[in-house]
Amino acid sequence: MSAEQQNNEEVTIDLRRLFILIKKHIISILIWMIGLGLIAYGVSEYVLVPKYTASTQLLVNRKTTDANQAYTNQQADINAVTTYKDIITSNVILKGASKYLANPVTLVKKATPAKKAVYKTNDGTRTLVKKAVKAKPAVYKRESKSYSVSANELASAVSVTTTTPSQVFTLSATAETPAKAQAIANAVAKEFKEQIPKIMDVNNVTIVAEAAKGTKSYPNVKMITMVGVLAGLVISLLIIIIKDLSDTTVREDSFMTNELGLTNLGEIAHITMPKDWTFTAKTAEKRGSSRRRV
Repeated sequence: MSAEQQNNEEVTIDLRRLFILIKKHIISILIWMIGLGLIAYGVSEYVLVPKYTASTQLLVNRKTTDANQAYTNQQADINAVTTYKDIITSNVILKGASKYLANPVTLVKKATPAKKAVYKTNDGTRTLVKKAVKAKPAVYKRESKSYSVSANELASAVSVTTTTPSQVFTLSATAETPAKAQAIANAVAKEFKEQIPKIMDVNNVTIVAEAAKGTKSYPNVKMITMVGVLAGLVISLLIIIIKDLSDTTVREDSFMTNELGLTNLGEIAHITMPKDWTFTAKTAEKRGSSRRRV
């Protein structure tokens, strides 16, 4: 037998032994898999703090009426996306967004100052030209619930993704609740849109779609549960293989002859004695003594 054939035979024997071990301990393997899977599910569902992510899209598009200049402006806007990606996560934008989140109101209508009535006197007759106008306060609209989030916390909660070449980039925010993630994403986008004309001296940012309520992004319960099941399979197999390798019981005659170099003198078969063996032996003894007396 060649060395290659011997190696193939050993691999076959090892694989056959592994299959036998799996078949023998299939119940314990299933217990390990189900047990660790349930533990992983419980930890991911009830122990780990969930995180929710909301996203909004912004468009960089410089308006122009010159058709010849349109393509040049478009290329300039695409190149500006990378710069805007850094600006939107800068401390200037995040500080403004933090203040807005503390009091998320938008001015709908400016305050109207009071005006006195205007009269015209003609030939001693006083005529009303313009009626008096009462002062009206400014009208504000509350966008969302107030949240106390610092600029540093916003820096770790906000991320920006871009697709090259594209004039659209996505702003994502992660928080403990869906509503908070939505509020953070919209606040940062709003502050960025208002501040970019002052920073870059150009007004070319449009919010394409405001963020909806965040969806659960962490933890991934299914993935963690599957990892727990696979971990149960691996751990149970390792335990079974280690126990089998540490077992010194001789299972085959070839080990005695080939490995230890001993001579096989014979085999003793396993004999199953009948249940009434004790009774039969005593009976035979009595019969033998009675015969000797005769």
